Amino acid sequence: MMKAESAKATVNRLSSFCDCIAYNTLIESSNAMDIIRPWDIVVDATDNVATRYLLNDACVLAGKPLVSGSALRMDGQLTVYNHAGGPCYRCIFPAPPPPETVTNCSDGGVLGVVPGIIGCLQALEVIKIASGLGTSFSQKMLLFDATSGAFRTIKLRGQSPTCAICGKNPTITDLIDYVQFCGAAPTDKTPAQTLLPDDERSTCREYSSVRMGAWPHLLLDVRETVQFNICSLPNSLNVPLKDLERRLTDVEQAARQAAALESSAIAIAKDALPIYVVCRRGNDSQVAVQLLRQHGFLQAKDIAGGLERWASEIDPDFPTY
Repeated sequence: MMKAESAKATVNRLSSFCDCIAYNTLIESSNAMDIIRPWDIVVDATDNVATRYLLNDACVLAGKPLVSGSALRMDGQLTVYNHAGGPCYRCIFPAPPPPETVTNCSDGGVLGVVPGIIGCLQALEVIKIASGLGTSFSQKMLLFDATSGAFRTIKLRGQSPTCAICGKNPTITDLIDYVQFCGAAPTDKTPAQTLLPDDERSTCREYSSVRMGAWPHLLLDVRETVQFNICSLPNSLNVPLKDLERRLTDVEQAARQAAALESSAIAIAKDALPIYVVCRRGNDSQVAVQLLRQHGFLQAKDIAGGLERWASEIDPDFPTY
């Protein structure tokens, strides 16, 4: 079931008086105005930068308040854009951050109750705006730290006169290409990359044959330790990608031990040590293989598609997150 239909079914179970309409489509420049225009208030519960800019611009052009919430790890934020003289998202963030600096929930993780708390507060803001009761979080931002249980409110600057969409002389008068603008797709999933030639990669099925044949090799897992502790393939060595270059000696020692089924294994040259590298989706593992090969580990290969593809093609019981 698609997320929109699942949400609709849940709302209908909670209250039969709610009239829910599910949009089973990706919101984008071509349809955003048609989706947003009939409604009085828009809630941003998305998980990526491109869609946040899209929703902001559409709400400014349509004259709708935007109740924005976000959560990552143990932290949450809440504010209201384009309402009661307050700023829009572009007023605060005129340009998107470099894609490589953005940590999304899929990779960084989030404690489930945090988006639940922020979502409830977003619902409260919608009720307040719709009913005219109280004051909204326009020109203010609520910060929630789940570790300490503390809430803090900071003041935001007002509407920017130089804002590209709501300023005195706007340069954006229609929705644009937000993937190009942000340099990232409207999803929290990191797109698959191809950094290595085919002969430096192994499919999951090929690597499964290596394991089933008990061929001597080192399996190097370059995910962060917190992810490695969630799930991992047996007998794998965890060296996070950021630590790999300074731990090459550890990798070489482990590879020699893994190859030591033969008495002569200790004499195997570095460029002959069999190393397979895995990560979550097969991107970081390619970067790791490039680094390993630059340092003389010429038999290093990555496992294409990573552990997510391993779970889908080889072991459906393998945990994913």
